Amino acid sequence: MSAPQFLDTPQGRRIAHHRTEGAQPGVVFLGGFRSDMTGTKAVFLEDWARARGRAFLRLDYSGHGASSGDFLDGCIGDWVEDAIAAIDALTEGPQVLVGSSMGGWIALRVATALPGRVAGLVGIAAAPDFTEDGMWAEFSAAQRDEILKSGRIAMPSDYSEEPYVITRRLIEDGRDHLVLRASPSLPFPVRLLQGSADTDVPVAVALRLFEHAESPDLRLTLVKGADHRFSDEACLTLLARTLEELGL
Repeated sequence: MSAPQFLDTPQGRRIAHHRTEGAQPGVVFLGGFRSDMTGTKAVFLEDWARARGRAFLRLDYSGHGASSGDFLDGCIGDWVEDAIAAIDALTEGPQVLVGSSMGGWIALRVATALPGRVAGLVGIAAAPDFTEDGMWAEFSAAQRDEILKSGRIAMPSDYSEEPYVITRRLIEDGRDHLVLRASPSLPFPVRLLQGSADTDVPVAVALRLFEHAESPDLRLTLVKGADHRFSDEACLTLLARTLEELGL
């Protein structure tokens, strides 16, 4: 795999990325919380786009992967800024945003910030507002007290033996970027892909987004038995077919 290139953002962060030149609309992959751009879905989409001569961009948010910064210093607002800076500087014309998990939330915020630049949105187990509804809402009183007093709390992870740390800044900043307290206006095709066996982002989240979002062409596909990774051969085939049905 080739070495990434780097973009210096207006906020002073250094964002690692891989960009493939090609036809428009391009495709931008936005990864999940604590993920990086070397994951299965990101690399699959790059290969898919290259085979079709389609422009493609994948990136690491600050504090993720090869980008600058410490993960624990970051928050939703920073990562939205990173995505906007990358799309502004590294793409031309309309883009289809593919957001995985937290990337789905990032994509929704980008679509609001860059009207006219988004030609479509595909959410894969999209997790809007998860810091509030999936973290803070499930914290015990003792956990809330700990994060408010110490500024962080360690949580067990299903993906690593090491616990992951949630910061007070992440929680508080997330409240400034919530999207499901209103009805996000998405004036382009939207496709939501969701596994029924996803224990990180329940089907109820996909249904809530489906009900709240305003789009002229919005569809939700539930895949029985698929988990949060959504990266086995059948799921990847569905992802490719979904993009092709959007005219890519």
